[in-house]
Amino acid sequence: MKAKETSLLQFMQGPKQFRIPIFQRTYSWEVKHCRQLWQDLITALEEDRPAHFIGSIVYIEEGLYHVSSIPCLLVIDGQQRLTTVSLLLAALASRLDPTGQQREGIAAEIRDYYLCNPHGQGDLKYKLLLTQADRDTLIRLVDRKNPKDDASRRLLSNYRFFEDQVARSGREPDELYRALTRLFVVDVALDRQHDNPQLIFESMNSTGLDLSQADLIRNYVLMGQKPEMQEELYREHWFPMEQLFGQEDYGKHFDRFMRDFLTVKTGRIPNIRDVYVGFKEYAPTTALGSIETILADVHRFSRYFVNMAFEREADPELRSRFAQINALRVDVAYPFLLKLYADHADGVLDKSTWLELLDLVESYVFRRMICRVPTNALSKIFASLAGEVDPNASYESVLAGLLLRKHNQRFPRDDEFRSMLTTEDVYNIRANHYLLSRLENFERKEPVPTQEYTIEHVLPQTEALSAEWRTMLGPDWAQTQKTLLHTLGNLTLTGYNSEYSDRPFTEKQNMAGGFLESPWKLNVDLRTAATWDAAAIRARAARLADIAQEVWPCPSLPVETLARYKVRQEGGSEYTLEDHPSLSGPAGELFDTLRDHVLQLGPSVNEEVGGLYITYSLANAFLCVVPWQGGLTLYLDTPLGALRDPREVAVDVSGTPHWGYGDARIYVHDAQELEYALELVEQAYDYQFQPEAGEHSALAPSSPMTPGK
Repeated sequence: MKAKETSLLQFMQGPKQFRIPIFQRTYSWEVKHCRQLWQDLITALEEDRPAHFIGSIVYIEEGLYHVSSIPCLLVIDGQQRLTTVSLLLAALASRLDPTGQQREGIAAEIRDYYLCNPHGQGDLKYKLLLTQADRDTLIRLVDRKNPKDDASRRLLSNYRFFEDQVARSGREPDELYRALTRLFVVDVALDRQHDNPQLIFESMNSTGLDLSQADLIRNYVLMGQKPEMQEELYREHWFPMEQLFGQEDYGKHFDRFMRDFLTVKTGRIPNIRDVYVGFKEYAPTTALGSIETILADVHRFSRYFVNMAFEREADPELRSRFAQINALRVDVAYPFLLKLYADHADGVLDKSTWLELLDLVESYVFRRMICRVPTNALSKIFASLAGEVDPNASYESVLAGLLLRKHNQRFPRDDEFRSMLTTEDVYNIRANHYLLSRLENFERKEPVPTQEYTIEHVLPQTEALSAEWRTMLGPDWAQTQKTLLHTLGNLTLTGYNSEYSDRPFTEKQNMAGGFLESPWKLNVDLRTAATWDAAAIRARAARLADIAQEVWPCPSLPVETLARYKVRQEGGSEYTLEDHPSLSGPAGELFDTLRDHVLQLGPSVNEEVGGLYITYSLANAFLCVVPWQGGLTLYLDTPLGALRDPREVAVDVSGTPHWGYGDARIYVHDAQELEYALELVEQAYDYQFQPEAGEHSALAPSSPMTPGK
């Protein structure tokens, strides 16, 4: 590697071409970044600074891409800066020479020194050759040609920004040109025989936009390939994926997809910020072998993801199911759904079973939402569920897996679902509109387009109820309003929300567009009711709850079938605390105190009894207890450095095999030690709510030994 500081314009001079390789992202700077560069340029001019540093340009030289007499340099880092300065130079040249006919002067100098190679033929005519759609857009700007319809939006908007700034700056173009000579970069030339471009690329502290995980993965996949293979892999797989996800939000969508893809493939849930690291760990170990096969597999799963997430599925029945699940915003189910989609595409899962499974997922998620079951366990549930699918009995195995879950992983049964649905506030939940829309469209051959309609409270929300309403509700009107206002029986959908306002019930019925004229199934009761009081609201809630149990069913399985899956799930045994003989002695008193304390930390704490240890979890395990005759061993799934432990009783066992889950081990022999240990347990519990712990070892705890669990 050779590095030196140099003027950017001097660096660009001479016969050479900078090529942006296909593995680089497209031009990404927005107007706000161009504005900052412009302001830096004007400041350097006003303060008479001799130099203004704007970053580095990293490239591979030494004849790797030589064509004729013009060396071609492959840009590893610095595309954004080179492109943006080229746009500014093109705008400045256009201002100096609107016709593009001058053969002398600053405009001609800009064209011949920094935008073009005067003696180059074909593509070699241009100093900077971008990739994909960006290439043609920049070439047309340099050549003063009108852009095509599919031109790069960012290139055009940034070019026009610079045109506007040059025109409005009040400064002479030659003055601005001289200011550009003060832009300095670090010129970093790599030697392929001695330097690893990928490692250098990863370690660059760029002053431009942060690279997305998608950018890093693309570079990892393509950078190490020969140019011909780069072109083939990009053309066959990567570019089609970019088109699938969309140019504007490609990075964001791809990063989310890759997290789900890796979860399916590895059984681990990587943090969204670490999917590049996860992919680098996955790629060398997968049985798929070559990078071509791996990339083809990623491409295949990306189609499944897009069909579900963006609802582009060709089959209308499947597309409708995906839309319903997306309305619940349950992204954590996607690893499981991707696994099922792949089974369907491979012919393992027939369409009817696929539809049944999608309905099952929708019911499971929505019932939990209505019953206020905490959602923080869902990512673990769906990730593990993917490994429980029996290809010979897909629906039965998934249903059994859900029905056997307890506590905060449970599938709410009809009595709980119905009770919560009819008596609790369903207006102030995320899926309030979804709830009413699904009820309205259940078993309709032609669904009602409910998107433009809003939620109407039949009994108004206002505290200043009219005399008519108070009379209709009776002497307990205030309590009735407080108790039933936001319940299902009092809610409907309407396009006349503002017209209805706080009117009396009979007016809402009889006005133009009122309930009497409504053809909607939701409003059957509202058309026929003579009064709207507590009894009417509860009766309507009961009717709608009957429909809801059909829309979101909780299917059942024979007891013997569930028993068979239960044995399979638990390795042939079901453990209770009685299976731990150590708990009958002094350790039992310590455990009882600890157990009571831990279960009171929050309603989301789940207890699982294994053959050798007891686990307490939220979305992930945060505590494992191993009883023994002399006391308890506690394992906290928290990095040792995250614990406030002034007595230093916790020991780092992250690299040591041990029973249970957790990085920190604590021995407890008596009540005094337990009192202090509980403070550390609370910290481990609290750690689960920190952002960096959100996906922490959800399915792959640190070095656990699990036999006999």
